[in-house]
Amino acid sequence: MSKKTLANLSSADLSGKRVLVRVDFNVPVDDQGKITDDTRIRAALPTIQHLTSNDAKVILVSHFGRPKGDDFAARVTDKFRLNPVGDRLAEVLGKPVVKTDDCIGDDVAAKVAAMNNGDVLLLENVRFHPEEEKNTPEFAKQLAAIADLYVNDAFGTAHRAHASTEGVTHYLKPSVAGFLIEKELKYLQAAVDAPVRPLAAIIGGSKVSSKITVIEALLDKVNKLFIGGGMIFTFYKARGLSVGKSLVEEEFLELAKTLEAKAKEKGVELLLPTDVVIADKFAPDADSQTVSVESIPDGWMGLDIGPDSVKVFQAALGDVKTVIWNGPMGVFEFPKFAVGTDAIAQTLAGLTKTGTTTIIGGGDSVAAVEKAGLAEQMSHISTGGGASLELLEGKELPGIAALDNA
Repeated sequence: MSKKTLANLSSADLSGKRVLVRVDFNVPVDDQGKITDDTRIRAALPTIQHLTSNDAKVILVSHFGRPKGDDFAARVTDKFRLNPVGDRLAEVLGKPVVKTDDCIGDDVAAKVAAMNNGDVLLLENVRFHPEEEKNTPEFAKQLAAIADLYVNDAFGTAHRAHASTEGVTHYLKPSVAGFLIEKELKYLQAAVDAPVRPLAAIIGGSKVSSKITVIEALLDKVNKLFIGGGMIFTFYKARGLSVGKSLVEEEFLELAKTLEAKAKEKGVELLLPTDVVIADKFAPDADSQTVSVESIPDGWMGLDIGPDSVKVFQAALGDVKTVIWNGPMGVFEFPKFAVGTDAIAQTLAGLTKTGTTTIIGGGDSVAAVEKAGLAEQMSHISTGGGASLELLEGKELPGIAALDNA
């Protein structure tokens, strides 16, 4: 997937040009509307700063939350406005950011016309318009009308064919990848297409159903596959073990058997935990104990991998040269059941220092690594949960496919 990037454009290509930049500013906020994690805003800075330093007029477009309703008027609500994002961006950028009240229309056109070289304009939540997710050509055309060229730097939405990710590329040339997307492709694509081996994948999370396709795809690529999180109990039950009240997807028992058989057939080392931390209820203050996976009592549920499993996983990770991690080992939101996830994060941080490429593939894994304070110690932290999974599965991402070929 060789695509043109911002690096392919010269200063002359950018100076004085109106550049529409799709960013992913869908950041978490608290009940007061205050941003609780500005990672996605900071991740867009290299692209924004490169454009402003080359005298471009930077027009940012993003979604925020999931506005509901049949039309613009029904969808517009203050809690989904990008005002706090604009304020935070101005702080980290160290320069003013003008914000609009819509992403199309006369007021937007007037504010764009008033821009000087190096200015930054933030358009209002693009999902206030239902036409965004429908990828309506007329809406995409209106979005594109205020710009001369397009940069997509929103990897988190690259798996969606929306107006601001795919539609606008039909009306703006060049359409190129920003530095964040370029980095995502460099790490994730290389891990899939040309990894330094041994290649390992650690897949966690609560349900097998949400990770089936990625597990199946990875079995064709990896040397070792580690499975943790709630999905392990579907595998154990498929083996005929008793799992107490642990989460099980009954309809996927046969699939679990098939996946184990496929791993064996392909010579992939498939590792499941050997012991688990169980609890008498799903709560942060639950009574807990550590037991072998073969000794889970009735009425108890597994909420984390145990210390023996951590040692087994650590030993098996010792010789890997590339590792992709997607999904926590347990209910890491509860400190009592975050030990396994934290241990894997620490292990990967240590491996990075010895030259292993460590890729954290979006979603809860990123939250867990951030929570452990280890994000800076990984080779790459992906900003896209669904997008990174689909890329690892070998699927084409519409927002990337639509960009100009290199």
